[in-house]
Amino acid sequence: MVSAWRLAANLARAALPSTSRRAYSMAMVQSLDRYWTAAEVRALPDDGARHECIDGMLIVTPSPNGLHQRAIALLWDTLSPYVRRERCGELLPSPADIEITPGTLVQPDLFVYRIPVEGLVKRDWSIVKELVLAVEFLSPSTARFDRGLKRQFYLRSPTDELWIVDIESRVVERWRAGDERPEILTDGLVWHPKGAAQPLSIALGELFASVHGETP
Repeated sequence: MVSAWRLAANLARAALPSTSRRAYSMAMVQSLDRYWTAAEVRALPDDGARHECIDGMLIVTPSPNGLHQRAIALLWDTLSPYVRRERCGELLPSPADIEITPGTLVQPDLFVYRIPVEGLVKRDWSIVKELVLAVEFLSPSTARFDRGLKRQFYLRSPTDELWIVDIESRVVERWRAGDERPEILTDGLVWHPKGAAQPLSIALGELFASVHGETP
């Protein structure tokens, strides 16, 4: 559970902080005394932070660091050709206002959504109703939130699979609906989404080494 729950008594009466991107040093529940809707979160000004709401709670996280962004880029390079070839959805990064459960808005670092009858998403994120894959990369500011409240949300939502990537520990926690414990992966990961003819094998050791700049 996100650490801010331990500060609930103080946060419950706290006003929404300044919209300056420097105002946020860690993931925070910004208000516990009101119920936030997805529409209200979308209407917030763009301050460089990430705004999400789960079960009526507004969660604000700071902009990620370079290591985090490099990990996203390298995993994107691995997933993108496979997703296109196997036609198992469309791979996209956040920012993206994903409301797969009414009233809840999340922004996974990377995600593959199941393409609906309306076709590829264009201007309206509301057509995205199912995720084939959600990927969250941990950082010191988001770890408790990603492993707690957000993980619980994904496991009860229309999401086939969740990967929580710990860049520092070089571990991927794979979760599927109904799991009580994650599958802990350090050397390799095999992903075979529904509808794909062939699985994808990812050498995690090589991926993490590249993230940390340890390979030429």
